Formats: sequence, structure tokens, C-alpha cells
Amino acid sequence: MNHFSYRNGELHAEDVAIGEIASAVGTPLYCYSSATLERHFRVFEAALPKGTLIAYAVKANGNLAVIRTLARLGAGADIVSAGELKRALAAGIPASKIVFSGVGKTREEMAQALVAGIFQFNVESEEELEVLNEVALSKSQRAAVSIRVNPDVDARTHAKISTGKAENKFGIGWDRAKDAYARAALLSGIEVVGVAVHIGSQITELGPFREAFAKVAELVGALRAAGHKISRIDLGGGLGVPYALEDAPPLPDAYGDVVRDAVGDLQAQLIVEPGRLITANAGVLISRVTYVKSGDERRFIILDAGMNDLIRPAMYDARHDIVPVIEARDSQRRVYDVVGPVCESADLFARDRELPPIAAGDLVAILSAGAYGAVQASSYNARALVPEVLVRGRHFAVTRPRLSVEDMMAREIMPEWLH
Repeated sequence: MNHFSYRNGELHAEDVAIGEIASAVGTPLYCYSSATLERHFRVFEAALPKGTLIAYAVKANGNLAVIRTLARLGAGADIVSAGELKRALAAGIPASKIVFSGVGKTREEMAQALVAGIFQFNVESEEELEVLNEVALSKSQRAAVSIRVNPDVDARTHAKISTGKAENKFGIGWDRAKDAYARAALLSGIEVVGVAVHIGSQITELGPFREAFAKVAELVGALRAAGHKISRIDLGGGLGVPYALEDAPPLPDAYGDVVRDAVGDLQAQLIVEPGRLITANAGVLISRVTYVKSGDERRFIILDAGMNDLIRPAMYDARHDIVPVIEARDSQRRVYDVVGPVCESADLFARDRELPPIAAGDLVAILSAGAYGAVQASSYNARALVPEVLVRGRHFAVTRPRLSVEDMMAREIMPEWLH
């Protein structure tokens, strides 16, 4: 469920007309709903065993206002860089609820996280384990560590967001896991506290979770039998969301049942890392139609938003529903390709999409754009980074202003010899 709906023929975000926001802020723009963020978090929290740490995956949407909205509900954070650590802390996430994942942590990032006092590191290689030990000892600390194991489970999702197969770069191979724990136990700067797993993103079946979690439960038993004190189990994220009306991924309650069945009796602190599940359907990308072009073979809707603003369709062949901001009264539908202005044929939001009649100047909303949207945006083609807006009830606020080309050029320095 989200809080974007038509009222009196116009799309609203909660109680604010989208047209009102577009008039005030300009297009393109991202718009997020506080009520949807809050509802998604609470529904997911209620589906899980009591006491589960919900470490929001900051990479899905790093907007400070979005993170703070979740922090006030009790969320932790799953981070993959020192930049995300700073964002999480600035937004009000306690360091004691922050989990540091990612395959390429640098010594500097490790040191910053140790000084901040984060909850745990999810270590992804034996090499990283050795480096973290050195950094922790240099700080006269012990780093709390869960080793991320790669269970070689096919999440049956897009290849670019699958992370739990042996061929992926993530985690320590299943056959090497026990040896990695044995080595970790010998390192005086490391405190082994748990097991971590993450098999991918936008997973729309429960089977892969069952398979991966069962293997984790088996490993926990074996590690405890070997003398390791395993008190935490990090199950990662990845539960899919409906990007189109016909999509029907598992509901949080069903996911929660899988968690309980697999690890609920292991007497461990559970951690989950949802990102997309919380933010995807809480955000839309609003764009204005620049032209409607009739080509020799196709009809194009050309928007003022481009692939630099929302890259998911170009990168992942992702589908996003697209709707007019003013509700269509004409039941007749036409087939369009919806594209942007970027000088790439990949700048395509939808191909052969049936839509009501659209005209230049109309506003459209690209739905389910709250995850991996603004956070992956770029200034390709010297296009200004678009603003982000958060709505709460009848109020809205710009949480990140539009960065103009002049703003971006001001960061560059001309070498002395070119003056």
C-alpha cells in the first residue's frame, strides 16, 4: 500500500496535489510519502520476531529526511561505506544499531566505524578479516564481527542484483566458512558474534530464503558445537516489492513465518536489512512531457527526466508503472515508448506501453521510484541533479534542493596552466 492516489481527478501525495509540488519546485523531482515509509516499516516490524533489529539498507535511499523518518521509528542502518555511516549518524541512527556490510571496506572506513562504536562488521573475506584485526588493535579495540557466508543459493532475481551464488563477489564461500571462523577466533582484535547472509535483492519467491536460512541454521549449530559463541544472525534483506499492479511478491507476514521456522528457536539476536521494501513504493519521480513525437515506426513520449535521474530501467530492464498526474477521462489508450532527453538509446523508461492520450506539457508520475532512484542519479549530459521532496499530510518540504549546472561547475578547479 502507498499513499499516492487520485483526488478530484489529480494525483496526490498524501494530502498534497502533485501539481502543487511541481509548480513550486519544478520538474523533474522525486517525491516521497512519510506515511508510506512509516507504514512499510511498521508492517515489516510486526511480521518479524520481537526484538529483531531492522537495519535499514541506506544504499536504497540515502536521503537524510528519509533516514530520520525511519530512525524515529527505531530503525537501525545497514551501511556499505563511510559516507553512509556519516549519513546514518547525522540522521539520528544510533551507532549501536549500525551494521557495516560491503566487500571493499578500507582501513580508513574501518577506523571511522570503530571510533563511532557501530554494532558489528559483516566481514566478507578472509583478507578483510586480517585487515580489520590490524585496525582494531591499532585502536586498542575489538571489532564485533559476523562473517558473511555465501550459501550458493540462486535467489532467482536479476543477475545484477543476485549476491548469494558462488560466482558472486559477496561473502566467504560455504566450504571455507568454518575455517574462516577458526581463524577469526585466533585474532585478538576480533570478537566473533554471529553469522550473516544476503542472497540478493527484489526476491519474489520464498523458496530461496528458506534454502539459505536453513543452511545458516545448520552452520550456527556446527559453529556452536566447535566452541564459537554465535549470538547474532543477520539474514540480510531482499524481499521484493510490486513494481506493477500485477506483481504479487510474498507479504511480510509470510517472510516472517520463514524466519521463525528457520532460526526462531536458535536464541540469537536477529538482524534484517530491508531497503527497497521500505522505500520503493514510498517514492515517485515526477516529470513533465517535453514532446510527443511520431516517428516512422513508433510514437514517443519524451520527458524532461532521463536515465541519469532514474537508471533502473536502463541498467536492470526494470519496469515502472507510469501514470498521468491528471487522471485520464478518455478511455482510449495508445502505445508509446516513454523516453528521456539523454543522448543514449538506453534512455528508455518504457517500451510499447499502453497509456491514455498524453500531450506536451502534461505531468506524469513514474511510480515505485523511491529505491535506487535519486541515490543512483548522476549529472550525465551536464544535467542538474533533481530535487527531493518529502510529504507529510498536507505539508511538503524540499529535502535536497536542485543542484544547478553552475553549482556543479563551482566544485571544479581549472589548472593554473589553463588560466
